[in-house]
Amino acid sequence: MDRRVAGVVAVLVVVVGLAAFLLLRDEPVPEAPEVAEPPEEPEEPREPDVADEPPEEQPEEEPEPPEPDLEPPPEPDPVVEIVAEGFDQPWGLAFLPDGQQLVVTQAPGRLSVVDTATGSVRDIDGAPEVDAGGQGGLLDVAVDPNFPDSGWVYLTYAAGDGTGATSTHLARGRLDLEQERLDDLELLFVAEPFRDGGLHYGSRVEFGADGYLFMTIGDRGDKSFDDHVAQDRSNTLGTTIRLAADGSVPDDNPFVDDPGVADEIYTYGHRNVQGMAVHPDTGELWQSEHGEEDGDEINVLEAGGNHGWPVAHTGCQYGTDIPIGDHPADRDDVIDPVFYWECHTGGFPPAGMTFYVGDEFAAWEGDLLVGGLASQYLARFTVEDGQLEEQEPLLTDEGWRIRDVVVGPRDGAIYVALDGGGVPLVRLVDGAGAE
Repeated sequence: MDRRVAGVVAVLVVVVGLAAFLLLRDEPVPEAPEVAEPPEEPEEPREPDVADEPPEEQPEEEPEPPEPDLEPPPEPDPVVEIVAEGFDQPWGLAFLPDGQQLVVTQAPGRLSVVDTATGSVRDIDGAPEVDAGGQGGLLDVAVDPNFPDSGWVYLTYAAGDGTGATSTHLARGRLDLEQERLDDLELLFVAEPFRDGGLHYGSRVEFGADGYLFMTIGDRGDKSFDDHVAQDRSNTLGTTIRLAADGSVPDDNPFVDDPGVADEIYTYGHRNVQGMAVHPDTGELWQSEHGEEDGDEINVLEAGGNHGWPVAHTGCQYGTDIPIGDHPADRDDVIDPVFYWECHTGGFPPAGMTFYVGDEFAAWEGDLLVGGLASQYLARFTVEDGQLEEQEPLLTDEGWRIRDVVVGPRDGAIYVALDGGGVPLVRLVDGAGAE
């Protein structure tokens, strides 16, 4: 066989083999199973778009309140009413919590309760024995803040030691209105030393905003200006003392840690304080004090303070132009008075005092009322940032010496004790608009 034929045969063999191979592969190839795709992951939560949020419901606008009435209360027209009669040298006034029953002390030793609605007067038995000589007697009264639960009523008075010398005393007793008597009388404090003569007992008593009892004690007329009892803190003459309701000394009194000072002392350097009241907003204790040859003062107490007498004073020695001590403004070691009557101004001789709080005289809210003795009128002061400005005086045409003044908690009337024998208890009411 020649080469050409052999080449053709070889090619044919290859072609036939390839065809057979292809025929053998021409079977349906099984389809691959579908692989399920993994589920889509949930979308991350997204911060809500402000635009997607429903708008907040806006509250309905409330109507604006009406403008407050800036009109000041009308100026009152004080009218005098007689509450009860027949009092002999009334000295102290204090309302019981009902705002209607008024306790009245009278210097000769009589203690009474007046119903201010009816004018009836009940005399109370059991008051302490007093020395009523000179400026002494049964003097001030204060009612326990816990009355009637406690029943306590506090009294100041002058009493002797059996030798003719006298001193200012503080006692308390339980007031029994049904039996009209004072029970369980107990002596709480006696100012020492006792002195001869009947001058300058002080004797105002008042519960402070802190719940403690404050009592004034006069200098007993001491004229030793170079070595005066009111500047000697080892005794309690010429001071204001501070006590707990049971007569004990509070731990926070200003001088309890000073062995040379009487523990009871709260302030010193006083001549004869006869008015005391708590400021209704600040809680400060205010006092009115008698000077010598004028020199009368109104003071705001500071714990431990020296109020100057007699090293600093605005008055003169009686019957002279000779000043007593320095002017208070010239010293930095004394408490300046907030108001004073200087030598030769005529003075005021102040007595009881109170701040007006009530509705009857709304235009006078917060004003200071101070009784005048020799001046024979009731003074009214406006109070602005601790500064006083005297306003038109009251009761100027009556010729009355004003011993004490309080405001009725129930009716807002101003009750006035007159100094003298056989005098009435009177009150001021607003007569504006009355027919």
